[in-house]
Amino acid sequence: MPAERIGRLSEMPERLLFGRECLIVLMRTLAAPAPEEGCALLLGLPVSGGASRRSAWWVQRVWPCCNVWSPGLTALPEPPDASLTRRHRFALDPREQLHAQRWARARGLQVLGTAHSHPEGEPEPSRLDLAWATTPSLMLILGGSGALGAWWIEAGAASPLLLQYSEELLQHSEELLQHTEGEAS
Repeated sequence: MPAERIGRLSEMPERLLFGRECLIVLMRTLAAPAPEEGCALLLGLPVSGGASRRSAWWVQRVWPCCNVWSPGLTALPEPPDASLTRRHRFALDPREQLHAQRWARARGLQVLGTAHSHPEGEPEPSRLDLAWATTPSLMLILGGSGALGAWWIEAGAASPLLLQYSEELLQHSEELLQHTEGEAS
């Protein structure tokens, strides 16, 4: 469920950048609803780095979302099965997505992608994650072990992305923002 496709971000980044605090918020947001799947939107900016204009995406905010999945949800077709629960499924409320997008745009940010947890599984996209991602998108997944995986989903396939976080991002956030704004002009 890509959010900013709702936007313009359709090129796979080489890596994702996180400040320590943002990473902590992400991990806690995704782990809190366990044993059900947690979900969130990732807000930030593409930042240039070398030859590729979109070589890195800087995640600056995590937008916690409610998991609104329920059996028979028409937006996510699958055969009815009473044994399916939010322990193995998630869906973002479209109204939350639009609200997050408006909030981000008002602050010069973009919705970069989604994040969700697999409380009983691996930090890898499931068959359904791949099937439900209908456009190229960024997906972060927190596995039951606490490991975090970042993936670019496109045409039913997942490509791993490099995750980087550091205190330096917190200290140099103004510098990164000015560099990115300078490229836009």
